Amino acid sequence: MISGTEFHDCKEVEKLFKLKFYFATPYHSCERGTNESANGLIRQYLPKGMCLKNLTQKDCDRIAAELNDRPRKRLGFRTPREVCSRY
Repeated sequence: MISGTEFHDCKEVEKLFKLKFYFATPYHSCERGTNESANGLIRQYLPKGMCLKNLTQKDCDRIAAELNDRPRKRLGFRTPREVCSRY
């Protein structure tokens, strides 16, 4: 079951881009370990409850660049940029 408006077009996106979405069981964060870890890293820059009204795309790009250049234990202490060919 898919809930939330953020997933409302996932079937169309799957068809268009020939990919498959997988969803964790609601309220089972243990099924999303890497995602939860990334959320924790993002919270170092954007604490929970922080007003995002003045956050710019430039701010988001800087945060993303810093996180993509940060070594991760999960990646054998390589950076996401090193292991992902899209960068």
